[in-house]
Amino acid sequence: MSRWPDSALRWVFGALLACLAATSAMAQDGLVVLSSRGDVGISYWWMPRDGAVATVLLFAGGHGGIGLKGGVPQSGNFLIRSRDDFARAGFNVALVGNPNDARQMTPAFRRSGEHQADVRTILDDIGQRSNVPVWLVGTSQGTLSAAANSVALGARIAGVVLSSTVTGSQPGGSVVDIALEDITVPVLIFQHKHDACRITPPAAAQRLISRLVSAPVKQYIEVDGGTEPSSGPCEAFHHHGYVGMEAQAVDQISGWIKHPSH
Repeated sequence: MSRWPDSALRWVFGALLACLAATSAMAQDGLVVLSSRGDVGISYWWMPRDGAVATVLLFAGGHGGIGLKGGVPQSGNFLIRSRDDFARAGFNVALVGNPNDARQMTPAFRRSGEHQADVRTILDDIGQRSNVPVWLVGTSQGTLSAAANSVALGARIAGVVLSSTVTGSQPGGSVVDIALEDITVPVLIFQHKHDACRITPPAAAQRLISRLVSAPVKQYIEVDGGTEPSSGPCEAFHHHGYVGMEAQAVDQISGWIKHPSH
């Protein structure tokens, strides 16, 4: 009767443990539904990770939301489709959903007290699950959510990342209209060199740095690379959404979150 070598058995056993660990981690991922502002429902997709150094609270662009289909987020938004990269970088990941009274978030809603109340509700719940620092990360229209909530939350958060920042004129306002001078936590402004979206030009994003007078650390990072765009210039699969360089972009953002620098 043949017998497997001890080394092979150890390899098989190790592989099984790795599979079980991965399955266990994935099993923890899921939708959390909460009540906010009375009977308003707000949800977020929660991805806890053992040994996480921080939690990143991700605000998608467009009208917001996570594109939940078949029980999992399927939005093509840069942050939503890159959630596993953030998790592999050592973070808990929380994807912010839309409240049931704003199924499509407008720029004005993203700057509102109602939105800030919803985010506080999510943060309260996350605080019961993990005690690591929380960073707000927004992309495109999500930068309005991240910036406005950074002003409102103050020292309750550890820092903020603004990616493909909305600075151009639009109904409901842009990040330019937010009191950036009042942000008191580290800020990273992250931009693709070839972002061709009319309301997110790189030069305007870079100029925001001078307004972050109360931020203890602030930096503008402009990146290049990726693949040929396959969507419009303001959509997710253009340079605006870091198409073809998602992992690289997340790696740079994650490295800065772990070690903020000028």
